[in-house]
Amino acid sequence: MNAVRSEARNVAEFERIAAQFAGGLRPGDSVGLSGGLGAGKTTFVRAVVRALHGNENAASPTFTFRHTYDGCPRVEHLDLYRIDDPAEAVELGLDEAFAPGAIVLVEWPERLPDFMPARAIAVRIEGSGDEPRRLEIERP
Repeated sequence: MNAVRSEARNVAEFERIAAQFAGGLRPGDSVGLSGGLGAGKTTFVRAVVRALHGNENAASPTFTFRHTYDGCPRVEHLDLYRIDDPAEAVELGLDEAFAPGAIVLVEWPERLPDFMPARAIAVRIEGSGDEPRRLEIERP
């Protein structure tokens, strides 16, 4: 595993790190985003989607579980926070997001650890509120 650590002192730096990360993503990549409430998982996803598609409207799918951002490649954004059972994720069709041509970004992957592909990229974010964010990005 190859891990890269960085720190963002403000939102602009945090979004810049996410945009740089987006530049290395390829169709078929899956990314698990971990961190506490308010750590910036959705902010990170928004910056990735903006970098890939120029779309400013990425939002948290906490209550809808899944957002799709069309483009090339398509970006799937999943939120597992409210899911306790892998069968529920399948029933909701979340497993269908992992199509070969899509990039899949999953918030709260630790809720269903066996749901993520074995070769998923892990992004861990520490900090909340106005605190700096510490990021660790681990690639298989």
